[in-house]
Amino acid sequence: ILRDISGDIAVFNALSASIVMGIMILPMVSSLSEDAMRSVPRNLREAAYALGSTKLEVSTLVVVPAALSGIMSAFILAVSRAIGETMIVTIAAGQNPSFTLNPFVPIETMTAYIVQVSQGDAPAGSIEFKTIFAVALLLFVMTLVMNLLSQYVVSRFREEYE
Repeated sequence: ILRDISGDIAVFNALSASIVMGIMILPMVSSLSEDAMRSVPRNLREAAYALGSTKLEVSTLVVVPAALSGIMSAFILAVSRAIGETMIVTIAAGQNPSFTLNPFVPIETMTAYIVQVSQGDAPAGSIEFKTIFAVALLLFVMTLVMNLLSQYVVSRFREEYE
């Protein structure tokens, strides 16, 4: 599809992988966000209706702010899941070990690097083999930070109702 739009784009590229990952995490975000919005007490909605609010006003001014911590957590957890995804990005991104900010060229992700080096001919004590653990540690730290951020957002923006 991207080649039809732009023409001179590599078959496997970072933009394709990003689109696929976005589509993959969309059900997770929508499901968790829906759960957060459904957990808003009915009394709040009925009170807003009693004050003369329309459905749109109730949704945007009452339900979404009350469920904001759950919605933000859904996005953070989905991004955390996308960071650790291996196979989809490995296939769609092209496995080209280069660092670039151009989304139209092939790239190699951190998880794909771990797979490639661990299945290659790297000797057990070599620097190349040890980089697997460094990359894995960095992925772990990134996921940990995302989870801590999610917990902070939930605790900071959580509203409790009787």
